[in-house]
Amino acid sequence: MPRRHVGCTRYVAHRSRFIQKLSWFLMMLCCIGGFAPSQSHSETPAPFIHWGALSYPDQEPDLSMGLSLFRFTEFNGEGERFNGIKETIGINFITFSWTNHFTGQLENWSTNFTLGIGPTRNQPTEWLQNDLIHDGLWGIPPVPVGDTRKQTDFSISGSLTRWWEIPGQKRVFYLGGGGQSGSLFHELFARAGFRRWSPLKTIEQWKGPANGLLADILRPLRLSGMVRTARIATGSAFHDLANTTYTAQGSISYGWYNETTLRPWFEIEIGATIDSGIFNGPQGDSLEERFWTAALRVHPFTVETWNDQLNSKDYGPTYGARLMMDVSCLLPDSWQ
Repeated sequence: MPRRHVGCTRYVAHRSRFIQKLSWFLMMLCCIGGFAPSQSHSETPAPFIHWGALSYPDQEPDLSMGLSLFRFTEFNGEGERFNGIKETIGINFITFSWTNHFTGQLENWSTNFTLGIGPTRNQPTEWLQNDLIHDGLWGIPPVPVGDTRKQTDFSISGSLTRWWEIPGQKRVFYLGGGGQSGSLFHELFARAGFRRWSPLKTIEQWKGPANGLLADILRPLRLSGMVRTARIATGSAFHDLANTTYTAQGSISYGWYNETTLRPWFEIEIGATIDSGIFNGPQGDSLEERFWTAALRVHPFTVETWNDQLNSKDYGPTYGARLMMDVSCLLPDSWQ
């Protein structure tokens, strides 16, 4: 057979395997969405910001449940060890998140409680990384797997946030803090930033209503940003960590929102995170990490994924994903 035909045959076979694996993955997500009460937007378990997840406080009241996955791989594709955590960790959390915005004299304050718990096992995150992405999508060698953690892990976090409005936009700037504890590690954190700021609305406050095609294009645009610092203490899963971390996160989103509740009906959000690093290197200094994040929200569902490819890497705190659903829409009106 001519060499060109052999190459084409291999390419077609490779893509066929990828499509088959992707089909199974999408079926799995559909099952999760159908049988696990999962939100339009919700706060992630506190540790996940160190691995790239969007971790802004909720602008709107929230009651959500879902599935959060995270994979920490011990080695890279060449078999080199990342740090002193000598095992691969695949976290599978059933996640519950509740955000309450107060009224009356405490109108500009909100609190959040988030719980994540589940079995830590090699699957399904190993299949997603090596079979679906490395082999199916890119055709590159799998990441080696040595010892794996087999425990039931959990994370409990809580936060308090003060919000400020700007002309024409409510609950944009915020300042707050909180803490988290669990089997992974423990931390106290403080954060400040802005959430879903509309540049067009600010311009309209100065110059009056904007009309035309450009205004229609820019109206759904929102910008978000956050700086965060945390004091870290080791836990059962991660026992060699930096004492302090500093994180900066920014994102751009495009969507349509309920102007009263601020809840997005439809939103696409792309973000980037730089973290000073919770893991220590061989010399005892923290290992800086950079991540990209992508989220799709179609009320009442959210699908989000993050990856450390922004750091030109594929090891260490490598990737994660979550599927959430706003379950408040299932409750009686008197309970909401």
